[in-house]
Amino acid sequence: MCTCVCTPSAEPSGAPHVPAPPRRRVAVIGTGAIVTGSHLPALRAHAERVELVAAVDVDERRLDAFRGRAGGRVAGFASTEAMLDAVHPDLVLIGTPPALHRTQTVAALKTGAWVLCEKPLCLSLAEYDDIAAVEEASGAYASVVFQHRYGSGAVHARDLLARGELGSPLVAHCQTTWHRDAGYYAVPWRGRWATEGGGPTMGHGIHQYDLLLHLLGEWEEVRAMAARLVHDVESEDVSTALVRFRGGALATVVNSVLSPHEVSRIRVDCTDATLELTHLYGHGNGDWVYTPAPHVDPERAAVWRAPAIDVPSSHIAQLGALLDAFDRGERPPGSGPDARATLEFAAALYKAAFTGQPVRAGEIGPADPYYAAMHGDHPDWAPKERA
Repeated sequence: MCTCVCTPSAEPSGAPHVPAPPRRRVAVIGTGAIVTGSHLPALRAHAERVELVAAVDVDERRLDAFRGRAGGRVAGFASTEAMLDAVHPDLVLIGTPPALHRTQTVAALKTGAWVLCEKPLCLSLAEYDDIAAVEEASGAYASVVFQHRYGSGAVHARDLLARGELGSPLVAHCQTTWHRDAGYYAVPWRGRWATEGGGPTMGHGIHQYDLLLHLLGEWEEVRAMAARLVHDVESEDVSTALVRFRGGALATVVNSVLSPHEVSRIRVDCTDATLELTHLYGHGNGDWVYTPAPHVDPERAAVWRAPAIDVPSSHIAQLGALLDAFDRGERPPGSGPDARATLEFAAALYKAAFTGQPVRAGEIGPADPYYAAMHGDHPDWAPKERA
């Protein structure tokens, strides 16, 4: 038996030649922990499709350390503008503090580069709509990092729900209960509206409730509470919400940085099954559990088992999905109206919590104070002038 790996010497007669997509030239803005620990491994995993050509950081020592770690010929720059003028990358990955995201995203889009930016893409719906206008003018796209959508377990769960395999969603729970101490908030930009955009609602729980929205679809109404119970910050350190989805399901959402036992969890009770995901900062197939209702035939429940291939949720998985869209010339997942809906949910949660009134999808427009800032200029929550 032949054991060699053979390739045809020529394409079959009449078969059209389809050239391989070009390697995308990539630049990173920010070379801190998230870029080094998550984006750089993603670039390495897709090395046949991308080439890292430039990095930007205001800290020269950190930049040099990153360039040494990245290897190859990675040009270093102290400013986004200088890098864009000199390099003209195809794709820009942004891992800087949140207050810089909008400006850096807009600058990259205006050169025609696509963007993959850490959450939140920007600090308000007004800023998001500014980015959307630049997208429209440039023809480039900006995606936000919501990597939990892209694991094989999440893809499988969404498919089951979309096809009605689990029955109709009825009740859901979304929990991000993490712990952050005073040292975490000693970093100057954390806990402030102008530099972080909010507390755990914007900076921590957004990954998990984005996945909930991804699974259950459009939300209709939010009622909420928020508080500062421990930390001396401008924004909240805990929030809770009650959510009604357009399909009728009711859900609770909890976002906390006060919880010693840290866990991230989603549970969806449907008419025919309960879907559960329990993890912390990332999930694999084994973190998803399906419990059939007593009336469900075991043979039917057998198809709910995890897919054969286990793709963990990660920057690797999301970057692959973005590159696929780039090759097809299509809007990438995690961008446009899809990503805006998650930011709108955050704004609605804050408005409902601070006003004590229910907020419906679509009601926060340009005339609403919560359109321009997540604190909505509420007297108990808006930033106070520092002495």
